[in-house]
Amino acid sequence: MNMLKLGMFFFAFIGTQSVTAQPLDYYLTADEVAVDVYVIEGKSETFSLENGGNIVNTGFIVTTSGVVVFDTGPSRRYGLAQRKVIESVTDQPVVLILISHQHPDHFLGTQAYPGVPTLALEGAVKNIKADGDVLAEGLYRLVGDWMRGTEVRVPEPVAPGIRSLGGRELHLLSMAGHSGADLALYDETSGVLFAGDLVFYQRAATTPHADFKRWQQDLRRIASLGARIIVPGHGPTSIGSVAVAQTAAYLAWLDVSLGAAAAQGLNHNEAMDLYVLGAFPELALGPYEVARSVVHLYSEYEAQAFLSIYP
Repeated sequence: MNMLKLGMFFFAFIGTQSVTAQPLDYYLTADEVAVDVYVIEGKSETFSLENGGNIVNTGFIVTTSGVVVFDTGPSRRYGLAQRKVIESVTDQPVVLILISHQHPDHFLGTQAYPGVPTLALEGAVKNIKADGDVLAEGLYRLVGDWMRGTEVRVPEPVAPGIRSLGGRELHLLSMAGHSGADLALYDETSGVLFAGDLVFYQRAATTPHADFKRWQQDLRRIASLGARIIVPGHGPTSIGSVAVAQTAAYLAWLDVSLGAAAAQGLNHNEAMDLYVLGAFPELALGPYEVARSVVHLYSEYEAQAFLSIYP
């Protein structure tokens, strides 16, 4: 069969087939964890073409004066899906968006809410201005077409404090241990705390910008609030402070383990083998996140070990 006939056969064959692309749909659903307080739970996975970056928890509070959204997810497509979920729950408009920090899975869906005031701590605003485009490009490489049309929308800076909105007292809390500028939201009315990535539950913590000492201080502060329900940045919603305790224990173990590995003179590859299933078998992505922590943090531990020997 010559090439012309082969081509004609090919197109004739294609014409008889039904060829459709799988829709890129996040299929988001919201769980009401308290009266008028909703959580959209992401998958305990890494970024992939299959999940489209839906690995983060976002949420919203319905008040008599409108809806407050906490984090908008990894893409414009996610933000639009989140908005559709909100519209299925209430006729109230979205009147305020709070962004927990500058990691891209938390803020890149904001584009789906044109004209809605969007706030973050000053440090997060600066980081999004400086690095937002690079972070978005990184997600494009990881999840592909899920990111189509996504552009960075920089939030406005907000000071911590209490905001009264629609009969609710919303505490905007400024912390720093996870990313350097971490906003948490405590709804006093319901007793629900949206912790962002200051808290992980049943999933190993992500630590590229971590300050372990400050993070542990943040966790003690969160525990002192006595929240009835804590919504972590990743993992299932927690009743009481169990997720806070788990995060604190994991971070303490990681800090000690990295220090001990450096003191023993282990190289980066050897330190990446630190994770032992017996230590935290319940945590998703344990080996993966330990390896990432070594990449981002281990050189500092090596420097500290060197100075302890050669002050």
